[in-house]
Amino acid sequence: MLSIKEAAERIRAGGLVAFPTETVYGLGANALDAAAVARVFELKSRPETSPLIVHVASIDMAREIAAEWPPLAEELAQKWWPGPLTLVLPKKPAIPEIVTAALPTVGIRMPNHPLALELIEQAGVPIAAPSANRFGQLSPTTAQHVRAAFGDAVEVLDGGPCRVGIESTVVAIENGALKLLRPGMLSLGELESAAVPSESTAPPLGSHPSPGMHPRHYSPRTPLLLVDGPKSVPGRTGAYVWRKKSGLVCRSVHMPAAPAEYAAKLYSVLHELDRENLPWIAVELPPDTPAWTAIRDRLNRAASPEQASPEQIWPSQSSER
Repeated sequence: MLSIKEAAERIRAGGLVAFPTETVYGLGANALDAAAVARVFELKSRPETSPLIVHVASIDMAREIAAEWPPLAEELAQKWWPGPLTLVLPKKPAIPEIVTAALPTVGIRMPNHPLALELIEQAGVPIAAPSANRFGQLSPTTAQHVRAAFGDAVEVLDGGPCRVGIESTVVAIENGALKLLRPGMLSLGELESAAVPSESTAPPLGSHPSPGMHPRHYSPRTPLLLVDGPKSVPGRTGAYVWRKKSGLVCRSVHMPAAPAEYAAKLYSVLHELDRENLPWIAVELPPDTPAWTAIRDRLNRAASPEQASPEQIWPSQSSER
């Protein structure tokens, strides 16, 4: 089993290490080493228009890579770090352009996981890390998910299941105000009323200001459809992921009613169902309320229009209901 000392040495030497955070497992490289970061993009088949988040072990380390550290950044970091909040700020030249998709800004966060923090501290450098999966596929919340994606191509620092299970909230600080780029499970309280949502959910042209802005993302290989309830799905084959009692005879998975518990379980359930080679996975769409925003965002991207239509997946659904 990979030790933290070995993982830190690998990072310093320009290698890659998958490591746990409270959100999902990350595929990490020395954020100051452009060649090492390039290997992350190559292994994931990730487009270079999608920037990486840089993970730090302290606020002081964050200040060392941010060209500007406004009072609002200090306030948010003091209140929410370590935790699932990423701050997008102007970067210093020490951060290579490949990390930030050639943008002048960098996303920074301090993960709330003891192994992640110790890894960064022992490595002595900030670690650039997207989720440890093939680009566009389900994010990993266990070391087993990482190994299933990459096999022996990357060493994994095993920290058990991720507690939060959904990627971090990403906010930009622009002219003293907040702009929400990607929703997450962090309960921001007063911050929510201060954050200005992005004007459009459509991905921008060129480089994206935040990870996770592609229209199709977080997707299982199995076609995933979002439905209003059990009446929308057939009853023989496939899987139905639900929050309320379904009464279906197909593969049925009961999810928690509370958003935090649902998020912590979501990717793990989808990974499990994806391994079963089912013809489809239907997910009951959660409520359209603020507490469920991040979960609905991930599900909507996983079930993008690029997926097959219900008619293609259920050609005889009327006789199966």
